Amino acid sequence: MSVVSRRPIRHAGGQGARSLVDVADRAGGSVAGPAQPVTVDDLCDDSRAVRPGDLYVALPGTRWHGLDFEEDAQRAGAVAVLSDRPGTRLPSIVVADPRVVVGPLAAWFHGSPSSSMAVFGATGTNGKTSTTHFHHAGLRAAGHRAGMISGVAVSGAGSDEAPVRTTPEATVLQRTLSTFVHNGCTAAALEVSSHAIAQHRVDGVEFAVTAFTNLGRDHLDFHGSMEEYYRTKASLFTPDRTGRAVVMIDDEYGRRLASECAVPTVTCSVSDPSADFRADRIDCTTHRTRFLARTPVGDIPLSLQVLGPHQVANALVALASLVSGGVDAERAAAGISALHSIPGRCETVSAGQDFTALVDYMHNVSGQRAILPYLRRITPGRLILVIGATGDRDVGKRVELGTVAAAYANDIVVTDESANGEDPHSIRADVVRGARSGDRGVRVVEIADRRAAFHHAVADAAAGDTVVVAGRGSDTWQHFGSRTVYFDDHAELHDAIVAR
Repeated sequence: MSVVSRRPIRHAGGQGARSLVDVADRAGGSVAGPAQPVTVDDLCDDSRAVRPGDLYVALPGTRWHGLDFEEDAQRAGAVAVLSDRPGTRLPSIVVADPRVVVGPLAAWFHGSPSSSMAVFGATGTNGKTSTTHFHHAGLRAAGHRAGMISGVAVSGAGSDEAPVRTTPEATVLQRTLSTFVHNGCTAAALEVSSHAIAQHRVDGVEFAVTAFTNLGRDHLDFHGSMEEYYRTKASLFTPDRTGRAVVMIDDEYGRRLASECAVPTVTCSVSDPSADFRADRIDCTTHRTRFLARTPVGDIPLSLQVLGPHQVANALVALASLVSGGVDAERAAAGISALHSIPGRCETVSAGQDFTALVDYMHNVSGQRAILPYLRRITPGRLILVIGATGDRDVGKRVELGTVAAAYANDIVVTDESANGEDPHSIRADVVRGARSGDRGVRVVEIADRRAAFHHAVADAAAGDTVVVAGRGSDTWQHFGSRTVYFDDHAELHDAIVAR
């Protein structure tokens, strides 16, 4: 589904409709099927979102092929199809790999919108959503009309909307960037996932500055190895894709990337004194995180309202990106400091209770290790943690998720997230095994139903305790086979507190 409403004005720069022959020439493909002249008004890769006049981009997938839905697209008004083989109903543009073609094609169709504004990208295992929101806040504080596409929000396209995935498909992405330009945006903040890079969704985007936050174990079900995961991320930092790179060098992959980058590179660190941008005098409390950014343009104090010491690195890399992109450092820092919250990132849930309740996206081991020590330190009472794992994802991290949780929590409630195509019991069993492997006497309980797990977690929480629901952040859907269930962790945790 589209993350941006389809609008009557759909092409920046007055590009207008294109002939199917012109589109085929641009795509490097051939036209098969009926020979009558066809005019294309827009591109769409989702048969459910097709509008009359669209070229339906039928992408191959792991379970389905887009051509399986050609009839639906035709019924909705598609005038032609682009795919790796001819359709059976519509005139077709045939190319070897539609994913490789569609990004640059969509950019051309929409007038190359990223060339009309400064696009700030952020990628990494953890921190890319927060960095994207810091980018956006800093840009706005510096006077830019800025759009944003992150894993939790799309802003600047006329209304704030919830995204379908971290980085949208290329047709939606280029249409969104085009809408930003049409609405007067001079800059945009874009979160870039490794899946988006590998699947060519950001091909055709010209980045002014791209930031790298870190790299830890995740998505190995997709990439196969850490080396391939790294190479996918690193492929974004080339002269044909970005003007400048900003790299956190606090892990081995960041240091490697900084040494291999073929574009002007700025380094950041919370510990390495050789970095161009450094965080100093870090003071992290239950309400604010303060630090001094040592930068090439002087020392700049920041006082973050978003919680957690891990946000120091994200704020620092965002500040460095903005400064590298020509944004005034003081104004950027003021905007970063003023950002009140980021959905699903150490997000406070308040219902008048006398204990702390948080929702956080920590869904991998590196995320746990970044946040749990802080939560343990600021919690005088019990740290009560609700965790799970997602099905059809990296199986190898599940036991370790439980093990790391048990190193910090007093109570662990293991529950279902999204099992997808797997047996949810087997997923929980892996996490439980890890949680029970330590010797700290952690209380571990397994409750399949997520709502019941929340009620159990808060039932006897007292003053000084911290209850954390981890793993899903602002995601509002659970998937079990063919069944999809709406479930908002923030709202459900609030209701559980009220009901106790």
